[in-house]
Amino acid sequence: MSTHTPPAAPPLLDGIRVLDLTNVLAGPFAGYQLALHGADVLKVELPESGDLARQLGADRALSEDLLGASFLAQNAGKRSLTLNLKHESGRDVLLRAVREHDVLLENFRPGVMDRLGVGWEVLRRANPRLIYCAVSGFGQIGPLRARPAYDQIVQGLSGMMSVTGTAEVNPLRAGFPVADTLGGMAAAYAVAAALVRRERTGAGAFLDVSMLEAALTAMGWVTSNYLITGRPPRPMGNENFTAAPSGTFRTADGHLNIAANRQQQFATLCRLIGREDLLDDSRFAHPADRRAHRERLREEIEQALSSRTAKEWEEVLSDAGVPAARVLSVPEALGLEQLAARDFVRSLPFPGGHDRPLRVLGSPVHIDGEPATTAEPPPLLGEHTDQVLAELGYSPEEIDTFKKTGAV
Repeated sequence: MSTHTPPAAPPLLDGIRVLDLTNVLAGPFAGYQLALHGADVLKVELPESGDLARQLGADRALSEDLLGASFLAQNAGKRSLTLNLKHESGRDVLLRAVREHDVLLENFRPGVMDRLGVGWEVLRRANPRLIYCAVSGFGQIGPLRARPAYDQIVQGLSGMMSVTGTAEVNPLRAGFPVADTLGGMAAAYAVAAALVRRERTGAGAFLDVSMLEAALTAMGWVTSNYLITGRPPRPMGNENFTAAPSGTFRTADGHLNIAANRQQQFATLCRLIGREDLLDDSRFAHPADRRAHRERLREEIEQALSSRTAKEWEEVLSDAGVPAARVLSVPEALGLEQLAARDFVRSLPFPGGHDRPLRVLGSPVHIDGEPATTAEPPPLLGEHTDQVLAELGYSPEEIDTFKKTGAV
């Protein structure tokens, strides 16, 4: 019997070449997701300054070295080419690169690429198979298309902030750039879908990704209840509008999320906390009754939960089929054994000769039992410029001229 182990399958996007002209988060996040699945992502940056994210992050020294934490988090596995697209030679280099690449990502305001002379119509003539993905705050058409948009702007305009917090503390933004990352994830899956179509038809595509629409799409029942029933949502803090008890509860030492959304889960919860009498209470007999009296039900449950720690209750309830988990800090969450088992937090060499590992997040997707990942660290600004220009067929003399004239 053969013991030969078959070779590992290549990454899902092996052989796909991506030009990443994006900055800060939504676009770079999309490019990073593609890199994690094996795409060769070439980051095209401004000479001298590069992606603005190189100057952003909690460590000032790293930001001054153009290795800001915000940049390091979303650019592993990419190469860096500096290009000045306001320079004719810089545009010529981009056009030559477009002929050799499958995908172009950009997150400029609508119209910027056209004004630079390298918009969709120009690029598609250079490469009819090109998949051009434009990520913007509001999309390429509509009265808001030209407005500047950052994550906070989209969180507010989408209605996210109006339903976050409580009646007393509202509106409230999410504590992380959810609109940016949703826009980036939408862009990544749109690119993957366009690649599938191109494989079948040979046709490229223009993908117009709106962060505003990505945010609204992700809001689930908040939008669907209003669209279908006409009932506007309201901020409910940590409570779940659709069920009770479903929210955040105090225990002996911390907070615990419980989502006993089904009748059987509620019955199991009552039994495990020693309050089976709640099942016979008319205020809590039916799901609608529990929603109507959710505050009183909370008081009864929290009184019972005060006898044990959040971790103890998490184990007891989860083992019995009642969804429950502690509310953790970010360091605690990143230290979960579950994430270690899936190799989600990755250690890479730190760029620039820093004598420490660089820890970044991998992909939430495993392929054939293995995590999608990259072994290459984020690039230094322009680190691969000479290499890429040579790959595109430029001579050493031409490369020197580009540098002297400021094209790269």
